[in-house]
Amino acid sequence: MTRFNAGDIVRVLFPHVDSDVRRYRPAVVVSDGCIGPDGLLIWAAMITNARRPSWPGDVMIDDHAASRLPIPSKVRTSKIATLEAGGAERIGRLSRDALAAVQQEILKNLGLSG
Repeated sequence: MTRFNAGDIVRVLFPHVDSDVRRYRPAVVVSDGCIGPDGLLIWAAMITNARRPSWPGDVMIDDHAASRLPIPSKVRTSKIATLEAGGAERIGRLSRDALAAVQQEILKNLGLSG
């Protein structure tokens, strides 16, 4: 099984909050590698089109092409899902600075930042 690390951009079936629909989309792994029993799970934050209206906590991906995304994008840190690692396909990687900004926003939402 593929091992994923925080900052890996993956293509996964991501659940929608407002319906039972799941569709393939990019997401960024935010867990410290694979988690859960036998490392079968990952936590991932949704990646969306940069033109969509911003939400609090969104983090812009400065160089979408270097991250191997087809269009300008942002990480929606308020939409995190627990997903099966076996259903994920690695497509790219966030820059170190973008990953740090994503992690900071998640910590803030958890009440763990200073």
